[in-house]
Amino acid sequence: LRCCAALRRANFDGSIALVGEEPHRPYDRPPLSKQVLAGDWDLERVELAPGADWDELKLDFHPSVTAVELAASTRTVSFHDGSSMSAGTVVIATGARPRTLPGVDLQGVHVLRTKDEARDLQKELAGGAKRVVVIGAGFIGAEVAATSLGLGHDVTLIEAGEVPMERGLGPVIGAICGDLHSDEGVKLLLATGVTSILGDRAVTGVELSDGRHLDADIVVVGIGVVPNTEWLRDSTLTIDDGVVTDAYCQAADGIYAIGDVARFPNQAFGGELMRIEHWENASEQGGFVGRRIAGVQDGPFAPIPWFWSDQYSHKIQL
Repeated sequence: LRCCAALRRANFDGSIALVGEEPHRPYDRPPLSKQVLAGDWDLERVELAPGADWDELKLDFHPSVTAVELAASTRTVSFHDGSSMSAGTVVIATGARPRTLPGVDLQGVHVLRTKDEARDLQKELAGGAKRVVVIGAGFIGAEVAATSLGLGHDVTLIEAGEVPMERGLGPVIGAICGDLHSDEGVKLLLATGVTSILGDRAVTGVELSDGRHLDADIVVVGIGVVPNTEWLRDSTLTIDDGVVTDAYCQAADGIYAIGDVARFPNQAFGGELMRIEHWENASEQGGFVGRRIAGVQDGPFAPIPWFWSDQYSHKIQL
């Protein structure tokens, strides 16, 4: 969406097809684990371009359509329904999907990435006090734990590492955030893995790496994401933990990659290849590529990554 809007702001008057596998118009993901999950916002509030703002973009919108193949030489994308599109420029913004564990198909087991997943989890959390187990103390897991506790549930947060959110915050600040959860009343289990999710049709608990069993009515799996690149396996693009691009976000002639799926050499860090899974990066990178396609010679794309997380009454920013 940011790429499309940047194109229009740069007076690009050609056709723009926006194709996505979800049935919804583009929406804001960060509130899903906080305001939406808590029941403070309805799902319509997270739409990013409602009403007239959407109409002004003049997009050829194709929801509920999944890309299955890209012929890079002709810039032709094939879709699951047998249709295809060719274009002067293709922008890959297929994002990432949550990692899962065996047992995620049980009733009461959730991941959280989409509006539909947030709606399903919110309905269960609204149904009275329950035992909630959150697997993974990254940002999504920590936010879900904080929100669930605020709704009156008994919450256990399990992390395989020594401290929560260590990947993003480092060991010192990660430990401080762990103390925040413990002080609020979350049961925090660190340096602990989950070997299996228990249950027949509905979840009943989890088995831990130390042999213990924890009872659970709801289990939320938040153990990171995987970039959605499988549909590009037969393309000529370089795929290595994402779509690898040059410093201008270009993966091949006329083909760009942006957001969680893109891995680019960040010149602000000596050309280190980075795949950044944060809202602000997706927004900035989309705008950068939109301007570049329209002929505005920005670049290279060299951001200083930053992000935020809301937990309890605190805002964590880095």
